Amino acid sequence: MSKIKPAKGSPYARILGVGGYRPTRVVSNEVILETIDSSDEWIRSRSGIATRHWASPQETVAAMSVEASGKALADAGVAPEQIGAVIVSTVSHFKQTPAVATEIAHRIGAVKPAAFDISAGCAGFGYGLTLAKGLVIEGSAQYVLVIGVERLSDLTDLEDRATAFLFGDGAGAVVVGPSDEPAIGPTVWGSEGDKSETIKQTVPWDEYRSTDSEQKFPAITQEGQAVFRWAVFEMAKVAQQALDAAGITAEDLDVFIPHQANMRIIDSMVKTLKLPEHVTVARDVETTGNTSAASIPLAMERLLATGAAKSGDTALVIGFGAGLVYAATVVTLP
Repeated sequence: MSKIKPAKGSPYARILGVGGYRPTRVVSNEVILETIDSSDEWIRSRSGIATRHWASPQETVAAMSVEASGKALADAGVAPEQIGAVIVSTVSHFKQTPAVATEIAHRIGAVKPAAFDISAGCAGFGYGLTLAKGLVIEGSAQYVLVIGVERLSDLTDLEDRATAFLFGDGAGAVVVGPSDEPAIGPTVWGSEGDKSETIKQTVPWDEYRSTDSEQKFPAITQEGQAVFRWAVFEMAKVAQQALDAAGITAEDLDVFIPHQANMRIIDSMVKTLKLPEHVTVARDVETTGNTSAASIPLAMERLLATGAAKSGDTALVIGFGAGLVYAATVVTLP
């Protein structure tokens, strides 16, 4: 018989607060057109993106995360010293070690929390949320800060006509804590490593280091049509599985917050899922671009701030991207 005592966590977990930070510089499509042969009309028709935010040198991954975290903590009514773990999802923090989560934890005033980074691309927020839920339920942390943050402008090839217009910068954060009722559903997640070449960094860091100075800095590249087909058809199935796992139907939804990759992907998923007219759909990509791990919490914050969604609404969230990886779940909005 095991001598280990049972965990003393909460029976359930929920998102208690959300915060976001968008860099002050707004970049229009006209700026993108300075380095690629395209048009504003083409960019909008292919992606739905009109503007995006690019960070200044001072708006680092850590700095943006601190700003978003402060807002999330205030929204949740949770003090920094109550945070037991900090989870940061990012692909654009260029220090291999230490994890940027440790710096963020210190800067927000958390007291010796567990702190670590994860790399799950555009599905990173869903991965972090799932880990946070588990920590709260098992009792390893009463409150967990989950951050999705990117400076993708650092990894954008401005001469690549297929991707130069896609990416933006920003940070989104949520506080996850105890709940008396289910408020974060089961996560449907996974990976398809046979498609890992579909979205990737152009040059590995060690190869970049070993080449001559003429080598372009590493950037994100993708096979656009293959990603589009996968996202629309396969991710709609995953989204439906998340609804089934939560025991609800599309009719029960109030809000749909997909990863803000591309407006055409979002609209196609809405159609495939046959979402009712009453469901509010996040389309933050138009003014924020694709911010990878940050896109879902940023979109969530904007919906709540503008009144397009309200506290207590039932939302389906799904992230998908490089790996290829994905994660979907149903949550109650804070």
